[in-house]
Amino acid sequence: MQLAKDVSRALRLGKRVLKRRQAYSQLRQLVEERGPLPEGAFRIGVYFADSDVNIYQMRQWYAPLQKLSERWPVLVLSRNASGARQLMRESGLAVEFVRRVTEIEQVLEQQRLDVILYVNQNTRNFQMMRYGQRWHVFINHGESDKMYMTSNQHQAYDFAFVAGDAARERLARALWNFDVDARTMSIGRPQTDHLEGAPPFTPDERTVVLYAPTWEGDRPAASYGSVASHGEALVRTLIGTGRHRVVYRPHPRSGVVDADFGAANERIIAMIDAANRVDPSAQHVYDTSARLGWQLSLPDVAICDISAMVYDRLATGRPLMVTRPVSPEAAVDEQGYLGVCEWLDAAETPQIAAVLDRVIGDDEARERLDTWSAHYFGDTAPGAPTRRFHAAIAGLLERADAERARRGLA
Repeated sequence: MQLAKDVSRALRLGKRVLKRRQAYSQLRQLVEERGPLPEGAFRIGVYFADSDVNIYQMRQWYAPLQKLSERWPVLVLSRNASGARQLMRESGLAVEFVRRVTEIEQVLEQQRLDVILYVNQNTRNFQMMRYGQRWHVFINHGESDKMYMTSNQHQAYDFAFVAGDAARERLARALWNFDVDARTMSIGRPQTDHLEGAPPFTPDERTVVLYAPTWEGDRPAASYGSVASHGEALVRTLIGTGRHRVVYRPHPRSGVVDADFGAANERIIAMIDAANRVDPSAQHVYDTSARLGWQLSLPDVAICDISAMVYDRLATGRPLMVTRPVSPEAAVDEQGYLGVCEWLDAAETPQIAAVLDRVIGDDEARERLDTWSAHYFGDTAPGAPTRRFHAAIAGLLERADAERARRGLA
């Protein structure tokens, strides 16, 4: 028994080593093809310490950062070879692979980097945050009422860019001795200015339903995922009506912790594939695309777990439902939008068609969406979030210039 476990562990270790070697080799080739980056060209940096497993946290920032780069070039500092390889392939941004701390220091000698942005709370962020004479800014990888959004790790950063009033109120309630007015800047959701792309189907009379569940979570309080509790019955019922088109976009980490979630996810994918083979006109979608665009703006209604996807959809003002977690240990903050949202209980999934008809036709629910969208994101008019994002960056660069001048720095 122990021998079998040792063999399995050795095989897993061997696969990881092989994957790392392949990533290093492919990354070296990409760097050689690109050549060295120009010195002194970057004042904005984005620090990303994760592998390609968590690349989704960066993906939602690609378009806003590309737009920002038109004014101030942006340099991504990547600590992991597979993450750096993926970023170089798809981000459209300048990327520097800095595996060692000494390589970070080398970049800082070559680039001014007055502002460093962080999209997550990786513990290796502290290896970058040790360097002063620049602003360290947490921008997160989504807006939600999950417990993650009030982590005391906010205290470690000079500033946090948040979506709007709801985020500021949330932090003020949860954190001690955190000056929300001085240390947060509301920028809305710049991603909503880039909801582009064409769907992989021809729109018709079918009702398009986005089902975007999150993963199972890594602790009981964060067990928000609905793939195993709601997902199969929900998708099976909608596919069976003949008048709905399902766009299934699961979290990329589905099944990482709980094999039951992974198995349920695979069965849903198989359901969609089988339904499309039986009726090619159905055009149900299993969506794994890197960027979010039409998936948020086009569907007639969205069904999301408690996650950033709820709030991404909320920013569009379009009909929305939130799955109610089945675990009694899941932490649900109902002081914000979750206190008034349209909940979907697992027991309701067999009647999901009728439930969605009601939600889509509810004018009062739509008015509530508009009110709460403004509370979470402020002005959502096209271009407004991008202007606020750029204004926040400009303000920090001006403050950096003033600090450098005051201290007599170059």
